This record gives sequence, C-alpha cells and structure tokens, in this order.
Amino acid sequence: MIALEQVTKTFAAPGGQTVAAVRDATFTVAPGEFVVITGRSGSGKTTLLNLVAGLTRPSAGLVTFEGKNLWSLPDRELSQLRNRAMGFIFQFPSLLPTLTVLENVLLPTAFGPNHAAAAWPTRAEELLGSLGLGDKRAAYPRQLSAGQQQRVVIARALLNRPALLLADEPTSNLDEQTELEIMGLLRELHTASGITILMVTHSSQLVPVGTRTLEMAGGIIRAERAVAAQTTPQPGFFTKDT
Repeated sequence: MIALEQVTKTFAAPGGQTVAAVRDATFTVAPGEFVVITGRSGSGKTTLLNLVAGLTRPSAGLVTFEGKNLWSLPDRELSQLRNRAMGFIFQFPSLLPTLTVLENVLLPTAFGPNHAAAAWPTRAEELLGSLGLGDKRAAYPRQLSAGQQQRVVIARALLNRPALLLADEPTSNLDEQTELEIMGLLRELHTASGITILMVTHSSQLVPVGTRTLEMAGGIIRAERAVAAQTTPQPGFFTKDT
C-alpha cells in the first residue's frame, strides 16, 4: 500500500545550512498493518508521516501510495486522494469551535465529489454512536472532555471509509486513563475492520498496540521489528463496514 524508496527531506536552516529531517528512508507498509513509529522529539517521525500523507514533498526519493507516485499527481488529484483514501488524527483535536460535533464529523464531505450525498449524516451519526457520543451530536467542542474531542476526530477520520489512517501523537495531550481508552479504540478498529494504520508516538509504551514498529533517531530509521500478536479486543465499537 505504502512504499518509500530512499526518501530524504531537508529544510533550510539559519546561516545557509540545511537540516535533514528524514534521511534515506526506505520501507513499505502492507494493507492491514498497524505500524507504530517511535522516536524522541525532533527524530523526524512526524515529517515521515507527512511524507506518507503527501503533505510534504520529499527533497529526494519516491513516495508511492496504492502504486501511485504521489508527487506525479496534479494538486487537485492529490487532494482528492487524501480526502478519499486517508483519514487523519492529529496531535491536537483540530475541531472547529463554531461547528457542532456532527458538523465537525461531516467536514471532510465538503471537499469531496459527493459532498451533498444524503447518506453522510446517517453515517456520521452511526460513527458517533459507535464511539459513545450519540448524545453529543449537537454539542460544541468546548462542551466535551479532551477524550471525547479525540473520539470526534476519530469519527471524522473514518467518515470516508479510508484505506489508511494516519495518527500523529494522538494521545499526547490526554491523561493516562484516556490514553488507554483511545488506544483501545484504535486497536479494536484495526482488528475489526482491517484498516491500515500508521501512528507516530514518542511513547514506547504504546508500541504493543501495533503489529510492527519503526524506531527513528536523527532522521534515520534505526530499527524495525514485529510486535507480538495482539489479544483480540471485545466486540462493540466497529464492524467490517466501519
């Protein structure tokens, strides 16, 4: 599904210097994997995630998604690909405060070709119900806890039934108990639906939620290993159609 071949990303630094945030990254992610990328702050893991998403153009190398070279696509087609095939969970909830929970979940449909489809509100409400937020559809983000806001973000990311879910430090601003709940949801989602997940985290404690881990340092993938088989979570939130 995803392939990076000798990908490097450099940024300009003061004094005419350049900094390589990612250096010669080569790896693949197969459909159905849950890959966890770990590393300290500044290790390049978020830049790597943005390269996979087609949000950052590589300085060198090739990034392909579903067999397509992302940067050979016209801007409009690349944007449509991200909207159709990728879901995003960012470090902070990134919810629009003037929109209700339901309106925030429906936001991706405003940029897709079927933005007026009558089925979208029904799907959004089903996702909110599955995530325990069925009674919050008319609430505003400020009326929710941090964990509830992150559940809204998950619902929004899943609305278009993406093939790939990208998560950048999805629990960094949550307390320990809420972090466990969100990780449990992602793990259950992966097991129940088979969606491919690529998650960035600074916490090595979250590695067991995935099926494989990549460790980054200084912009380089230093280590890669499989994760022990997961325990099947209890059913309840997600089905094959999620």
